[in-house]
Amino acid sequence: MAKKKTSEVSLEDLRWSLDPGTLAFETTEDLKPLKGIIGQKRGVDALQFGMGMDRPGYNIFVTGQPRSGRMAAVKKVLKETSQKKKVPNDLCYVNNFKNPEVPILLSQRPGLGKELRKDVHGLVNTLKTEVPRLFESPDYISRKKGIMETYEKKTRNFFTGLEKKVKEAGFALVNLQSDQQIRPELMPIVDGKPIPILELEQKVDKGRFPRKEFEEIRKKYDELRQEVDQIFLEVRGLQKEVEEKGRKIDRLMFKDLVSKQIGSFAEKYKDKSVQQYLQAMIEDMSENLHFFLTQDQQRKPGMSMFPAGDPFASYEVNLLTDNSGQKGPPVIIESYPTYRNLFGSIERIVDRSGIWRTDFSKIKAGSFIKASGGYLVFNLMDAIMEPGVWPALKRALKTKKMEIQTYDPFYLFTTSGLKPEPIEMDTKVILLAEPYLYQLLHAYDHDLKEIFKVRADFETSMDKTDDTISKFAEFIRMKTEDEKLRPFDKTAVAALIEESVRMSGWQEKISTSFPQIADLIREADYWAAQDGQAKIQDKHVDKAIETRVYRSNMIEGRLQEMIDRGTLMIDVDGEVAGQVNGLAVYNLGDYMFGKPSRITASTSMGREGIINIEREADMSGNIHNKGVLVLSGYMRKKYAQNKPLSVSASIAFEQSYSGVEGDSASSTEIYALLSSLSSVPIRQYIAVTGSVNQNGEVQAIGGVNQKIEGFYHCCLATKLTGKQGVIIPESNVKDLMLRKDVLRAVKEGKFHIYAVRTIDEGIEILTGKKAGARKADGTYPRGTINALVDAKLKELAEGLKAFSNEDKKGRTTRSKKKD
Repeated sequence: MAKKKTSEVSLEDLRWSLDPGTLAFETTEDLKPLKGIIGQKRGVDALQFGMGMDRPGYNIFVTGQPRSGRMAAVKKVLKETSQKKKVPNDLCYVNNFKNPEVPILLSQRPGLGKELRKDVHGLVNTLKTEVPRLFESPDYISRKKGIMETYEKKTRNFFTGLEKKVKEAGFALVNLQSDQQIRPELMPIVDGKPIPILELEQKVDKGRFPRKEFEEIRKKYDELRQEVDQIFLEVRGLQKEVEEKGRKIDRLMFKDLVSKQIGSFAEKYKDKSVQQYLQAMIEDMSENLHFFLTQDQQRKPGMSMFPAGDPFASYEVNLLTDNSGQKGPPVIIESYPTYRNLFGSIERIVDRSGIWRTDFSKIKAGSFIKASGGYLVFNLMDAIMEPGVWPALKRALKTKKMEIQTYDPFYLFTTSGLKPEPIEMDTKVILLAEPYLYQLLHAYDHDLKEIFKVRADFETSMDKTDDTISKFAEFIRMKTEDEKLRPFDKTAVAALIEESVRMSGWQEKISTSFPQIADLIREADYWAAQDGQAKIQDKHVDKAIETRVYRSNMIEGRLQEMIDRGTLMIDVDGEVAGQVNGLAVYNLGDYMFGKPSRITASTSMGREGIINIEREADMSGNIHNKGVLVLSGYMRKKYAQNKPLSVSASIAFEQSYSGVEGDSASSTEIYALLSSLSSVPIRQYIAVTGSVNQNGEVQAIGGVNQKIEGFYHCCLATKLTGKQGVIIPESNVKDLMLRKDVLRAVKEGKFHIYAVRTIDEGIEILTGKKAGARKADGTYPRGTINALVDAKLKELAEGLKAFSNEDKKGRTTRSKKKD
């Protein structure tokens, strides 16, 4: 690493730059579009392994940060891999005519399920027309007429003798209407008219008819009544026989008609289950021929507000999955993985009585069933937020069976008694989630390792090599071609790759957040269009980056305004003892920025040690608290080997009201403490960031670019003096990808970046004094920072000892006087 001075970082090390002249093309039109996936070999290899592993439990759990391109990679690998496998069967549910509560599952080769539904529907529609015609045909009428003639002849034979005998006895047979039925009634003839026997009896009681004559009539009536009842019993039996013969003719002629209609079915549908279903359906139709004769019944006034059900619905085929158009196994990406969407449901309807009912035709398949024999992809976080999804998914993957049930999460209605035959499942599930969610489930859900045996981990960055740079350019070409965007010239390609390196957080890496990079490509195309250019140049990429920042940095601007007004007290000039400008990073989700924060230290004689004011106020996180404890360890190791650390010191982040987390300010806190103890002022125009260990070594931190840029903007808002700068850990130099405005200021000598390895190196830059190395006798060179600190701590220790002795002596004197 080249340096201008002892620890100042050179301009070349502040940003990695790609020379457009090194690119072997003028515009992306000279390139071929990218084929395949770049930067995700580990994840892609795991996906290909999981898709090729056709064994139980080898479902795939894809982990990676959002917008890391993991979904795009999954889609691409699925497209390349899935076509190599066969198309799964169609799945249908049909009515179980013997037990309607258990619908029958039919599995047919691809496309045959759709054909079966079409053929059965066509058969029913044909029969709706042909059956009425059948019952109006001369052959049918002739057969029916023959039966009726035989019936009428036998009936006449019965009644001819009976009527003669009844007439001779002075009676008549009269047909009476009773309960919507006609029944014969035997009545005596009185005065030439038939009169009911009960009415005649009433006349006898009133003296209007001779009793003796009535008794004779009654006797004859009882004898004839038995004979009449016997004859009518035989007639009813004959009627039932005729009706049964009629129904038999109906069934025979119907089956003969159906056999002509489905003659081709046997050859087309050879599966035994389909044949059994068709036979059961025809048998049920033959028992319910009245359906075909009462099709045009209109809704009458006073009927229920709910329409009557279609009697022919029980003969339809419920097609759950249709793979007729598939060239490979189904690939379903479920963007809304609710229970119903994933596992299906059994819908309900309200019948004419207002009662909720259901049947096989209301069974609906979810994505899990539609993906049977193929692949189902969804985001796990979306799924586990839905009630019942995770347990149902585990159960289905473990048993490899799916039982569709009525879905009612609030139990508002009685669960349906329908229990469809279970479906044998062969669905490969691919879950997408962030790494923490995988780790959480792996720790607390022991089923995870049994049903998701493959983890595909996606990187957020890839190595920066000549090959990846070339492929990145090909990615730009692919995106511009797919979305019909303007081509990138080589300067724009270089600018976008540099921004991708910055996004990765390391000069040796390129970000793989391709969705975010694709957004920048689209936005650069927009600015090129606004500029009236046919090609996208580096200035358009810079404009896209600049405007993206502007759309998100309102809070950053407000904080800067507060610093400019003096509301947030930050000095960027002068020198103050016990006060340092630390640097903090604010993460707004889509935007990160850095701003300085004043850190102060106050020291005195005492035994309290180092007090973290944020911790005392319950405003600091565990990592920050650890950093303060490490600071105490550093102080003890360096300055308390020959004397006690008799000091009380308080450290605070001034004007911090929302809490502090992280240890990136631990080196800053040490500088403030050393300055307070030594009374040597610190240069306020130099800000500091960096973690520290107990040995005084400065360690790397995150957000180094944002922190430097944040302090630079604060200095710029006041005035760049040429002295201002930032101290960073030396191990962070490889992460630097500073914005071009900061580079210009450094180049002009108006701003400086220093890299240090130890606290001693940093304190020298902040104070302008030598830190001083420990000599063999344990002391430090006179006038150095360490010597001044050591002397002050010794003075505090001796002062505290003297004070303690005087206090003890005073207590002893007071005790003697009391005695």
